[in-house]
Amino acid sequence: MSTLFEVAGLEENAPRPLADRLRPNTLDEVAGQEHLLGGNGPIGRMVGTKRLSSMVLWGPPGVGKTTIARLLADHCSLHFEPLSAVFSGVADLRKIFAAAKDRRSAGQGTLLFVDEIHRFNRAQQDGFLPFVEEGVVTLIGATTENPSFELNGALLSRCQVMVLKRLDDAALEELLVRAEALMNISLPLEPQARDALRAMADGDGRYLLNLAEEVFALNAKIPLQTKDLAQALQKRSPAYDKTREEHYNLISALHKAVRGSDPDAALYWFARMLAGGEDPLFLARRLVRMASEDIGHADPSVLQTAIAAVETYRFLGSPEGELALAQTVVHLACAPKSNAVYTAFKEAKKAAHETGSLMPPKHILNAPTKLMKDEGYGKGYVYDHDAKEGFSGQNYFPDGMPRSEFYQPSGRGYEKAVAERLRKWRALRD
Repeated sequence: MSTLFEVAGLEENAPRPLADRLRPNTLDEVAGQEHLLGGNGPIGRMVGTKRLSSMVLWGPPGVGKTTIARLLADHCSLHFEPLSAVFSGVADLRKIFAAAKDRRSAGQGTLLFVDEIHRFNRAQQDGFLPFVEEGVVTLIGATTENPSFELNGALLSRCQVMVLKRLDDAALEELLVRAEALMNISLPLEPQARDALRAMADGDGRYLLNLAEEVFALNAKIPLQTKDLAQALQKRSPAYDKTREEHYNLISALHKAVRGSDPDAALYWFARMLAGGEDPLFLARRLVRMASEDIGHADPSVLQTAIAAVETYRFLGSPEGELALAQTVVHLACAPKSNAVYTAFKEAKKAAHETGSLMPPKHILNAPTKLMKDEGYGKGYVYDHDAKEGFSGQNYFPDGMPRSEFYQPSGRGYEKAVAERLRKWRALRD
């Protein structure tokens, strides 16, 4: 079985990273992806029948995408053709497809593995279609981005999307045990430091083994504690791309945690986005939106808090101003929830679109000229402050439009009193 170093034209006896030396030789050795590779998993079933379909492997870095593709090629006796979308273009693809046709004529199939397949533009992706359909190549694409957004629908319809999981703690520990067996030495770490090492990897098996290799190289005489490990190794920033799916996943998590009245989870996602380098003012704008959409009139003070936090952040900047935003996150999450204003506004906009240019009733129109008075403008208008209980009960909808009740208070928080007030006014109006 060829290694990636051999595929790249490097000497087998050249120094190789620990992660490459530990690369699995069978699918059973791939850690953390049993849901795909097990006997009942979609890839496991393909392997059992030796009928391999084109697929897209979608998952975070360091979870085994390249390794799985290489092992599938070996298992199904296919020529493994690796390609990086970052460094390749149309000319490279033409050569690969021509060679694959020749191999096919000679009775051997080709597994074309395209790393970072989302980097190819739409036209380049379309170029795969005839060769995949004709069986010239079995395509396996790897991507860290959501295929629904980054890949052509035509290409996706010809490939199964396999979702690889971020490696959990058990899978990461399995890799460390294998590393210790290969090196024939235990990692010089206290139990809590070993836990910290796995946490540093953030679900990335390759990165974990790179860290472990650094720990082995320390040649520590006594086991390291967590603080010693932190000094020796540099923890990388959490995986986060402000322009791609992770950005939207995390802001969605923050919004849902606020809506779900969970201040602890909301603070966690807020902190995660800040740690990933998100613009605090982007978060501030979303908090203002949440104040109107999810709390609304149940606690009108939340919107004031959110606006004040924006101004506080602009005045103080980071990191001091971030505390005001965190205070708003907690206020939002702990406030009574109501989307009554949000829903009412949507219904009002729909009604406004449907009713077109209906005029207000004449009795609520001002009449600054004699002609307008003669036309009935303002006739019969009752000044509400002069009416009993400050409520006249007059109609303010256009003539010919039935009265609508867009706003339905939730009965939570401040809206509980509002709902009672509206019930009273409806009774008076009736």
